[in-house]
Amino acid sequence: MNVVDSSAWLSYFAGDNNSSKFAKGIENLELLLVPSITITEVFKHVLRHRDEEAALIVVAHMKQGRVIDLDSELAINAASFGITHKLPLADSILFATAQKYDATIWTQDKDFQGLPNVKYYSKS
Repeated sequence: MNVVDSSAWLSYFAGDNNSSKFAKGIENLELLLVPSITITEVFKHVLRHRDEEAALIVVAHMKQGRVIDLDSELAINAASFGITHKLPLADSILFATAQKYDATIWTQDKDFQGLPNVKYYSKS
């Protein structure tokens, strides 16, 4: 299973130097888990920098994977992981989701560097 961080989604959609690396995690839709917080972050970024139409197109692509809503169990686990690993809120939700589903996190976010089951690629 794969969980793709918003930084990796944005890299993929921008077609930058890391986009081909993240394609491996994104394009296998059978294994793609999409935490709802990631949809929020990516939609907000694209809306801010482009427009609503572009943001909706991006989200439609993301929703081809299995969207994972934040429930109370994930929220509690995210809080614990956030404290243990000193992760910001959204990152702790991604990490909790990945742990629950035994998934790999794909990211450019330094907050995840060194954590288990993370494919970290520094920004190019």
